[in-house]
Amino acid sequence: MSQHDPFTLFRNWLADAEKSEPNDPNAMSLATVGEDGMPSVRMVLLKGFDEAGFVFYTNLASQKGRELAAHPKAALCFHWKTLKRQVRVEGLVTPVSEAEADAYFASRARDSRIGAWASKQSQAMQGRFELEQRVARYALKFNIGTIPRPPFWSGYRISPQKIEFWRDKPFRLHERSLYVRQADGGWATATLFP
Repeated sequence: MSQHDPFTLFRNWLADAEKSEPNDPNAMSLATVGEDGMPSVRMVLLKGFDEAGFVFYTNLASQKGRELAAHPKAALCFHWKTLKRQVRVEGLVTPVSEAEADAYFASRARDSRIGAWASKQSQAMQGRFELEQRVARYALKFNIGTIPRPPFWSGYRISPQKIEFWRDKPFRLHERSLYVRQADGGWATATLFP
């Protein structure tokens, strides 16, 4: 299973998942750490990747946004059930550029852009009606005009320090390949016991 470049292997596995998964092959669990040291995990969608890292977008005031601002390290896990494969990533987190965030935001569906303005992500609300009122208010505000990216909405890039590829094998004798980033930017590889 091992290749010299983990991004080529990831690209191939993601392409396989896009053919076999019934929905959201780009779904990944994102683990962050709160100020109290408690880990927190949730599903997010991968919106891009290259050798610089794995990118997702969110409300910066959300729980994950606050946690990443305080502790800019995270872990990801992709699990493709139909393929019986998973990829784990651990790395350092940096914000995407303003230009990247603007470009991605502009590519979203209009309703999703309005939703980004309307949602106070991770905050308590009075009830569903409060959210619906906020959506209506921002839909009216932006009417048929351009919807700019909210100042509280952007993306993060997880620059991997470790990437592990796992593939199911009979009798729980699974294949595991670990890539560890080296100081020169290259990767050291190891095959792990299942």
